[in-house]
Amino acid sequence: MQISVVIHTFNSAKTLEQTLISVKDFDEIIVCDMYSEDDTLSIAKKHNCQIIMHERCGIAEPARNTAIQSASHEWVLVVDSDEVVSNDLKDILYSITNRENPADAYSIPRKNFFMGRFMHASYPDYQIRFLKKINVFWPPFVNSRPKIDGRIEKISSDYQYALTHLDDPTISSLFSKINIYTEKEVIKRQKENTGILGLIFQSFFRFFSYYVLKGGFRDGKAGFVYAGFNAIYKFTTIVKIWEKSG
Repeated sequence: MQISVVIHTFNSAKTLEQTLISVKDFDEIIVCDMYSEDDTLSIAKKHNCQIIMHERCGIAEPARNTAIQSASHEWVLVVDSDEVVSNDLKDILYSITNRENPADAYSIPRKNFFMGRFMHASYPDYQIRFLKKINVFWPPFVNSRPKIDGRIEKISSDYQYALTHLDDPTISSLFSKINIYTEKEVIKRQKENTGILGLIFQSFFRFFSYYVLKGGFRDGKAGFVYAGFNAIYKFTTIVKIWEKSG
């Protein structure tokens, strides 16, 4: 059975070439672009992708819905423009489509990097990315999980089946992302009511979870900083909710 790959893009020229090379053997590649201002579209055209346009809205989720429903095939693989698909992952996805009773969607592990190191604390970072297009809706909120009408299963967490996340954010870019993404989080969580003790506990637990429970201590200074940024994200989200609620 055939598989469509859908990729959301906005000024993705830095990594898109590697992404498209990794998915070249799939049956269809759709790039849903939010009016990029760099060489993103010329790269997509060079790789003979089907290109559709979506209004610029600052997050990927609305464009994902459009791209998924534009796919020609029943099975869809959703890939970010800074992710690489391994041959082992491709092979297992095609084997799934030939199963007698496959699930309706599959979560795929993802390898993330920070300060040049693979982050054990974030692995396997499962993402629901392989699905039947008729059974999915992606809520238009930042970091939202798709709503699946049916059964969801996980692909093996062995490294060879993982998406490789090419993004290796700098400290400066992380601060920028925290500011942008927490603004979107407030829209989704504005009815939450967290007190001062909740702020302290949730922020500390986020750090403890990433650094101790998830093994971030194995990644040296990078692991410590990575856990700290996750705590800052939680802290910033809560205080912005306070700010909005007055």
